[in-house]
Amino acid sequence: MKNIQIDDTLGVPKYRQIINSIYTAISIGELKLGDKIPSLNQICSEFDLSRDTVMVAFNELKAKGIINSIPGKGYYINSTEINLDQKIFVLFDELNAFKEDLYTSVLNSLDAKSSVDIYFHHFNYQVFKDLISESVGKYTSYVIMPATFDYTADIVGKLPKDKVYILDRKKDDLAEYPVVYQDFEQDVYDALIEGLDLLQKYTKLIMIFPGGKEPEGRLLGFKRFCDEKGFQSEIIRNVVNKEMKSGEAYFVPSDRNLVRLVKMAAEKDFLLGKDVGIVSFNDTVLKEVVAGGITTISTDFQLMGQTLARMIQERSSEKIRNNSSLIRRNSL
Repeated sequence: MKNIQIDDTLGVPKYRQIINSIYTAISIGELKLGDKIPSLNQICSEFDLSRDTVMVAFNELKAKGIINSIPGKGYYINSTEINLDQKIFVLFDELNAFKEDLYTSVLNSLDAKSSVDIYFHHFNYQVFKDLISESVGKYTSYVIMPATFDYTADIVGKLPKDKVYILDRKKDDLAEYPVVYQDFEQDVYDALIEGLDLLQKYTKLIMIFPGGKEPEGRLLGFKRFCDEKGFQSEIIRNVVNKEMKSGEAYFVPSDRNLVRLVKMAAEKDFLLGKDVGIVSFNDTVLKEVVAGGITTISTDFQLMGQTLARMIQERSSEKIRNNSSLIRRNSL
């Protein structure tokens, strides 16, 4: 396909190869201002790619003003200014709705002369290690989301110290690096204090905490609140074989378990926010409308992305807490 080249043997993400192809075509004059580029469906069909992969590429090109879409007609070259000042390596734990919001916010907050390559370690330590090792010397900035991993200083230490930014979790062994983080224990505690007036109508508070990739701080904040305020509480790993009772309020990190809880309440004809309560973590647009609105405890992922982008552009060494809040909806 003219203008787009994909090589399966390269260790470069397919979406990045699409972006690089457009840049190359512009730089050699194959694509000029106003030229139409291959459609999303054409690229998917030609290279057997998912729509999500191509959309990531198109969204980045749109965010940087390189292409623009005309409804019903397709995508066109909107700018030929492709000289890049920054090439940024971003390593996330996994892709989900709120991480996508975070990533999009970073892209939209960077100037047009910045390029972002995003990778995922999926909570696999070896993948985390390999991706960082393979990136050394290839980027002007490195954004690392260590997630649940501890003792990563030796791995991260392979990168230029003044070009590393830690995201989402503040780690003792990475304390020397700038960071935008959530204080999960304090965030949960503060949110529950904020919602105390709503919680007082419930006789028991239940946190579904499967462990693993979930931040333990949330569990600690929940326990501290329940102990201080005298709430009867329970910690369970999942909702399998759990009988829901009137007067219970559930706190659920997993969206899969959130769906199960909504179904369980419907089966018993319980009214959310009256008979039982549900609080989810990490807000998304979908939670605004599911079951009349799901109450969430969530950080502002758009703000987190904006803060990170500013720190990269300013070469800031700050350590910034991205606060969370209770978003009140019908489910509580």
